[in-house]
Amino acid sequence: MNEKEVLINNAARNVLALTRDTLIVRFRFLDIALSRLEPVAKNDTTYATDGGRLIYGPSHVLRSFRSDREKPVHDYLHIVLHCIFRHMFIGSLADRELWDLACDIAVESILSDLGLRIAGIANQIARDSEVERLRAEVRMLTAEKIYHYYLESDLPGLEIARLRRLFEVDDHSGWHSEKSRSNNDTPERNGSDRDGRLPDRDSISAAEDIPDGVDPENTFPQHSPLEELADEWKKIAEKIQEDLETFSREQGDAAGGLVRNLKAVNRERYDYTNFLKKFSVLGETIGVNDEEFDYIYYTYGLRLYGNMPLVEPLEYREVKRVKEFVIAVDTSASTSGELVQKFLRKTYNILKSTENFFSRVNIHIIQCDAAIQEHVRITSEEELDDYISSMEIRGLGGTDFRPVFGLVDKLIEDGKFRDLKGMIYFTDGRGTFPARKPGYETAFVFLDNEYNDPDVPLWAIKIVLQDEELL
Repeated sequence: MNEKEVLINNAARNVLALTRDTLIVRFRFLDIALSRLEPVAKNDTTYATDGGRLIYGPSHVLRSFRSDREKPVHDYLHIVLHCIFRHMFIGSLADRELWDLACDIAVESILSDLGLRIAGIANQIARDSEVERLRAEVRMLTAEKIYHYYLESDLPGLEIARLRRLFEVDDHSGWHSEKSRSNNDTPERNGSDRDGRLPDRDSISAAEDIPDGVDPENTFPQHSPLEELADEWKKIAEKIQEDLETFSREQGDAAGGLVRNLKAVNRERYDYTNFLKKFSVLGETIGVNDEEFDYIYYTYGLRLYGNMPLVEPLEYREVKRVKEFVIAVDTSASTSGELVQKFLRKTYNILKSTENFFSRVNIHIIQCDAAIQEHVRITSEEELDDYISSMEIRGLGGTDFRPVFGLVDKLIEDGKFRDLKGMIYFTDGRGTFPARKPGYETAFVFLDNEYNDPDVPLWAIKIVLQDEELL
């Protein structure tokens, strides 16, 4: 490195140090996040991050600083927000280009709320117009929601390229390693599989080594094992959310978008399929029990005596299947019939696809707003299918959860349940809860598109689903 390059690099590092200090003064709640990234110079680039380092082009930093002293402040926080929301740890994707775009738009909407707008930035009007359009369509501008919205919109490639130019600040190529591409059988945009499901953020693979023959200057190797790095940023995000909700409330509406996005990324996620297994009970079904049957003695008897096996096969076996539980649905004015049907259909499809039904079941479906509106007993898979296909939403009043619990307690008292495992209560609103814990497990499944944090009693299980999770 010659003397000129040393001077440029030192000047760029000073700009970044000043930028970081400026952001810490403005946004104290981000101090840990702003200090986490290690600045690393790399010529012929703009900005990039792997979650552990802030990779920057010295010449690019100085040019942007000369054009507008607020520009490095904006760009620095843009990159840090990617890390806070763990955008680079998403794993395999159906469409990496759309994910990159969704991440940039989600971050830019927050920066706009925080007042970090660059006067004179090219195409600012077009950027604002797209963000406002998305707010009207998507409402909650998280990267996941924007990504799913664009997937369903099936944007043409030219429009995606235009939007990328509008919102692009940093290089995301290091987010998508060759290893993840080779292990991902999901096709690109022109492939046949367009479901676009996002993998769990916390299900990530270890970083790969740099292959032989590849110039390390042109790669973005991970600063530390991905699992540890993602967990570290998760803890940082939780700390920021806690700070914003307690000590930094003076930020007011400016940080509202950031808080909502933090609640989205920090919320506890459940696998609804696995959750339903909590309502399974042991029971007997007709059939050979392969686990308890020894074919050696069986075939030996046939060979020795002709047609007389030594051991008869067991004609029953014990399996875990759903036999009894309650599905309660909130039919208050804030719940749409279409969403209720989607929820019941999803529950039914999970049970059916995993063969979790006994031939005879005892499932009670209760519709309730402020009072019981309908109570139906389902005894077979066919009855449940018919009910979902023809159901009508009844009620549309206020929300009170207590009548359902009172009805279930009465059914237990009358002997209508022999071994009730629990109840699932689907609702998108707040209501009045029972004062005491019931004698069975209860899960409240909330439809919450804006990531509010519904309060439930300590004895209840809380699950938050989004619209796309019901599809």
